[in-house]
Amino acid sequence: MYNESPIIRRPSTRIYVGDVPIGDGAPIAVQSMTNTRTTDVAATVAQINALENVGADLVRVSIPTMDAAEAFKQIKLQTQIPLIADIHFDYRIALKVAEYGVDCLRINPGNIGNEDRIRSVVECARDSNIPIRIGVNGGSLEKELMDKYKEPTPEALFESAMRHVDILDRLNFDQFKVSVKASDVFLAVESYRLLAKQINQPLHLGITEAGGARAGSVKSAVGLGMLLAEGIGDTLRISLAADPIEEIKVGFDILKSLRIRSRGINFIACPSCSRQEFDVISTVNALEQRLDDVTTAMDVSIIGCVVNGPGEALVSDIGLTGGHRMSGYYKDGVRQKERFDNDNILDSLEAKIRTKAALLESRIPTKEVK
Repeated sequence: MYNESPIIRRPSTRIYVGDVPIGDGAPIAVQSMTNTRTTDVAATVAQINALENVGADLVRVSIPTMDAAEAFKQIKLQTQIPLIADIHFDYRIALKVAEYGVDCLRINPGNIGNEDRIRSVVECARDSNIPIRIGVNGGSLEKELMDKYKEPTPEALFESAMRHVDILDRLNFDQFKVSVKASDVFLAVESYRLLAKQINQPLHLGITEAGGARAGSVKSAVGLGMLLAEGIGDTLRISLAADPIEEIKVGFDILKSLRIRSRGINFIACPSCSRQEFDVISTVNALEQRLDDVTTAMDVSIIGCVVNGPGEALVSDIGLTGGHRMSGYYKDGVRQKERFDNDNILDSLEAKIRTKAALLESRIPTKEVK
């Protein structure tokens, strides 16, 4: 089966967010951000756990106030996945969540006050072994950069990022990653390209404020796909005006399509036509819902006729090829004697997929730990 990705990853240094490795060839981490009020501990914990259940490697939580920082203490105690605190302006909040065990700080050093305040946060991060993410956004560039460039440009985002990088370099702190997000695909892509040539630290990818579920997914797939295909990117977040769970699913779908990282079932299905021998569309939609809990990476082809069905089945873990009243069943690319009644495809196919997933799961090595 042709499963290897031809992409050569950009060399980068390695940091850890909790026990999750970022950079230096580590699997590209997929993350999302809670949209609950952080002070609502129960709701935030529930959402974090839901994100972890669908495959999130990391979760970011906004900490806008000291009350939110106190809530974070309780949230951290009730969750297992590494948590990133999103902090703006108030350096004291960064110190407080560091005390409460945060796994990463998302700050812009130049936005949290004078040199003494910046130094106190960096020294705290160093002492507690907490990495930092510098997060530059096209919608919140410094006033002097907007005066200089008149509008967000790749050069403006790059210059903003390097200002913050220079601060950490001056303080001899190298445990950081950087993002230069924009809502415009080309603006974001070119900004990341400039940054990738200048620094060796890991890069966090995203098309910020991408839009609703459909349009945002498309914009993110286009922008991040361009960068990932060039080997740029070590972790990513899909920013959708939708349920954060969808961000994780879309993120893995993008990585899966580039054969960079797979999680869950990759359904290969025809759009259907008058040749189909069973209802392909309803079958695939039902299986996606039924098998949403399967996290094992595997290919399942569901083709309604014998034109393309056998060819797709030959390169799939499980394959189904439509036939009159009974459809052909393939396992590991080999046609089986067993056939499926077209009126009972769902139950039969789900059982075969779950059995195969359990077998594949038993062969997966344990993940790298710090």
